Amino acid sequence: MKKRTISFQYNAPVTLSFFLLALAALVLGRVTGGWTTTHLFSVYRSSLADPLFYVRLFCHVLGHGGWEHFMGNMLLLLVVGPPLEEKYGSRTLLLGIAFTALVSGVLQCALFPGTALLGASGIVFMLIMLSSLAGSRGGCIPLTLLLVAALYLGQQVYDILFVQDNVANFMHIVGGVCGTVFGFAVRRK
Repeated sequence: MKKRTISFQYNAPVTLSFFLLALAALVLGRVTGGWTTTHLFSVYRSSLADPLFYVRLFCHVLGHGGWEHFMGNMLLLLVVGPPLEEKYGSRTLLLGIAFTALVSGVLQCALFPGTALLGASGIVFMLIMLSSLAGSRGGCIPLTLLLVAALYLGQQVYDILFVQDNVANFMHIVGGVCGTVFGFAVRRK
């Protein structure tokens, strides 16, 4: 009788690495009583002479306020990320994530100097908008992009106006815009 073996494939290295790094950031935050979450995995206006400021500009997307916040972002990331990584390649997806992290980090510091930002929501919305462009060809604007943008932007604007919570809806919109801009830039290449 032939033995069956189970093998695993690290099929989406950027997506899976992002997940594992975000999980490590969450665990580190718990172990350090929130020190690493505040000093490494949240972005806020601080001195440009502080080397950790530049780390935070990119690493804030790995930080999460708790298990529920983490799960909400990671479930979507793990569903949307691998097909996009297969379509566009790992390097391109990593560039999109870095671009979105930097843009959202800089805008957070410039527009909301008294608050901190953390979490992968902007990255997730970047991936959602990027995925709505995935099937497009030529110079056409896909109908899926328009529908996703209308529904997504509508929900975010509604939440900004009528829902009082600690969700950075503006940065969700920034992530969506980054995904759209990045998607069109990648598509042209």
